[in-house]
Amino acid sequence: MEGGCSSGPLSVFLAFFLLLSFILFHFNYAFSTVNSLLLSSAYLVVISLLLGGSRFLKLRAARKDVSVRWFVGEDVVGKDSNRGLMIGKAASERVVFFSNGDTYEGELYKGRCNGSGVYCFNVRGRYEGDWVDGKYDGHGIESWARGSRYRGQYLQGARHGFGVYRFYDGDSYSGEWVSGQSHGRGMQTCSDGSCYAGEFKCGVKHGLGRYRFRNGDTYSGEYFGDKIHGFGVYSFANGHCYQGSWHEGRRQGMGTYTFRNGDSRSGEWDCGILKNNFLATDPAVERAVEAAKKAAESCVLLPQAEEQVKHAVSAANKAAMAARVAAVRAAQNEKEDEFCDIYV
Repeated sequence: MEGGCSSGPLSVFLAFFLLLSFILFHFNYAFSTVNSLLLSSAYLVVISLLLGGSRFLKLRAARKDVSVRWFVGEDVVGKDSNRGLMIGKAASERVVFFSNGDTYEGELYKGRCNGSGVYCFNVRGRYEGDWVDGKYDGHGIESWARGSRYRGQYLQGARHGFGVYRFYDGDSYSGEWVSGQSHGRGMQTCSDGSCYAGEFKCGVKHGLGRYRFRNGDTYSGEYFGDKIHGFGVYSFANGHCYQGSWHEGRRQGMGTYTFRNGDSRSGEWDCGILKNNFLATDPAVERAVEAAKKAAESCVLLPQAEEQVKHAVSAANKAAMAARVAAVRAAQNEKEDEFCDIYV
């Protein structure tokens, strides 16, 4: 029975205390004053020991009745050491506080954030979604104080898979992600009205793509390192058109420039200027024009990632809802069961 361990020894101590008091009271008359002082000192020492022993037994009994959980952690997303670590009795849903002001509310497994949960960064933002071993993994929603927001897939703490990122300034990217960067097929839309749909690599336009500029111009063709580079077709809003070779955003190499009235100029271009005139029927010019047209057609045939993104966003919304439910349960558990937090 809980708390019964302290009743027996405590009764023995009290009985012994009363008996000792009775003996010392009679001895006080039988001995001299000096001896009385010595006995009184001994009497006080014995009383202190008895009180200390009784207090120790009470504390020991109380510790058996109350379970204490120790939380040790620095930051769930950053350092590997002590990340979301909890020593002691495990709990399915719990609230964890960190020394930098961040908080986590949700499911834990073996002392780490695992399952569904909400992580609130101090003032800066929050993440709601799936967790695996202390890292974002699965689907979730990431929101920031200035208004930026990501909904989609994660892998080992980074945006990975399909998802949509909307920036606070109105720009957005929708498509594939690898290790936290836009990589693969995607669409980038800017607040000024410009839009790019095509291939990305390591966060920049790279491969085949189609860009619609804010002034109405369009380019379809090859990109390299976020710049028009290779072969492609550039159509101006005023009806002019260039088909041919490009180098770092400028007409370079063989190509043909056609005016809206039907006139054209063909030849070798250098830094956007026609350097040497050639006939449009020249084999070198024809090869460059054909390569540009083929690249533009390939851009149209590129498979889109819209369906995959829709599924990822839907799954992210569901994961965020489950995380909020887990956070509510964690808050309820905190009220029902006391625990201690240690910040390191």
